[in-house]
Amino acid sequence: MIKAGELAAQALELAGKNAVAGISTWELDRIVNDYVVSKGGHSPCKGYGGFPGHNCFSVNEELIHGIPSKKKILKEGDIISCDIVAELDGYMGDNTRTFRIGGVIEETELLLRATEAALYKGIAQAVKGNRVGDISNAVQICVETAGYYVVKKYIGHGVGREMHEDPEVPNFGKPGRGPRLIPGMTIAIEPMVNQTTENVKVLDDKWTVVEGNGKMSAHFEHTVLITEGEPMILTLPTH
Repeated sequence: MIKAGELAAQALELAGKNAVAGISTWELDRIVNDYVVSKGGHSPCKGYGGFPGHNCFSVNEELIHGIPSKKKILKEGDIISCDIVAELDGYMGDNTRTFRIGGVIEETELLLRATEAALYKGIAQAVKGNRVGDISNAVQICVETAGYYVVKKYIGHGVGREMHEDPEVPNFGKPGRGPRLIPGMTIAIEPMVNQTTENVKVLDDKWTVVEGNGKMSAHFEHTVLITEGEPMILTLPTH
């Protein structure tokens, strides 16, 4: 899991470096997948439920599951959520970051900062003896205190040999509820946050999920290991 997480993190870092004005999300997908394959891994999102891309690239109001496209060209002021999963030797690493394309307006910047902060508030609760609800509640409080909206329809999850495993890890809930966290568990914590509403719409492509009012969305995610002590983030470029 450490090796798979590291590969996923390196691939995500590569996506961020190449996410510049003028590039298409299709080209980003090609770059990332070529890198993962060159390291002996593969991209399990390809074909998952019929998904046509190797990775999900969601721009601006697109929250998750954006399909790579030659027609979708990044421009200054955009944001792009790059959701990268890499499988290596039968194990999965899953991580996401929302990148800025050049400078962004202040209201967008504040949304990104709040969403990333919520991720780390959630991770801080991922310790032995806590429950999933402690993570969920920490994320929700951070997001709502900042004035934004947790998307309740989509949630985090266990991750290991499969991309999506038990337990479910919502971004909302009450502390002290849900499955107990025990050492050895690996989970994907992933705040998905909208600017103006918790509601979402799915586009005609049957995949792309957008902010209900067409405003900005943000998404940050790490794969985290529950240990005997502090939580260990597996999706870091180097350990």
